[in-house]
Amino acid sequence: MAAVVGIHAWPRPAVLACETLLVAVCYYAAGRLGLSQQLVADGAVVTPIWPPTGVAVTCLLLFGFRCVPGIAVGALLVVASLSTPGLSAAGIVLGNTVAPVCAFLMLRAVGFRVSLSRLRDGLALVFLGALTAMLISSGTGAGVLLLTDKLAPDDFWLVWLAWWVGDAMGVVLVTPLLLLLHRARRPPPSGRWAEAVGLALVVCVLVPMVTYSSVSALFLVYPLLVWAALRFQLAGGMPCALFASVVATVAARQETGSFGGLTDVETMMKLQAFNGTLGLTALLLSSVISEQLNTRRSVERACHELVEALQHLNAGGSGTTGAAGRDAR
Repeated sequence: MAAVVGIHAWPRPAVLACETLLVAVCYYAAGRLGLSQQLVADGAVVTPIWPPTGVAVTCLLLFGFRCVPGIAVGALLVVASLSTPGLSAAGIVLGNTVAPVCAFLMLRAVGFRVSLSRLRDGLALVFLGALTAMLISSGTGAGVLLLTDKLAPDDFWLVWLAWWVGDAMGVVLVTPLLLLLHRARRPPPSGRWAEAVGLALVVCVLVPMVTYSSVSALFLVYPLLVWAALRFQLAGGMPCALFASVVATVAARQETGSFGGLTDVETMMKLQAFNGTLGLTALLLSSVISEQLNTRRSVERACHELVEALQHLNAGGSGTTGAAGRDAR
């Protein structure tokens, strides 16, 4: 008989070290991606979308508290790439680590499902995971910069608002997409592939055209977003919203198209309002449609089971009646 070779699992410390390194690398890569599209408003550098918050919240939702060291290391690497580590850097790292943890705790407390198949899940992610929890990171970061004299008092509220919205948009736009990719399976062939390809082509052509047009017509993006969310739920709505948001951010950074002729503050406010409404529309509409479809499938399944049960009872009743008739004869 052939010898059986035992495969020993890695020691747990080694596994934790690899997980920490992987989370840190993902966080740092997302941070560099976010920093590539910076805006300047009254001398303050802001990021309209901060993807690392979405990465951090996703890792916590999927893998739990063991991701916290990786998030802290990744935040430290991002901050260290921008300035010399010091008191302000430590405060920013602390805020960027604690905020996703608080988001995870609040979402877990309300029974959040990573499938985002219910409206309550979308609302929880927006209002708890994004808008509420990210007050910690923005308040800590802007507050530390103010206390260390790296931020003028007059610029505090502008920087705080930009920081808060950027972190919140990272959760609203990035987290649903990563959760969707984590549970993605190859879909069966169907006639909807043609519609999906057509939608992708229309979005890729129309969104840049509208964004870079000298006529302010960003509202034309929303019918496409509604189409994507109605027909494909999260799988269509979130990529469409993220693509439109990235294109708008690039146009705002170049001060062209719908963002031409605006001041720095006006550009930041318009872009963040656009990104915010995009993310909210895509996430909440997709959640509503998914919940309705799941409810419909549940009702259809219950009706089918009821029909089978009635048929079984009728068959049993007919058999009993026939046996009784034979006995009477």
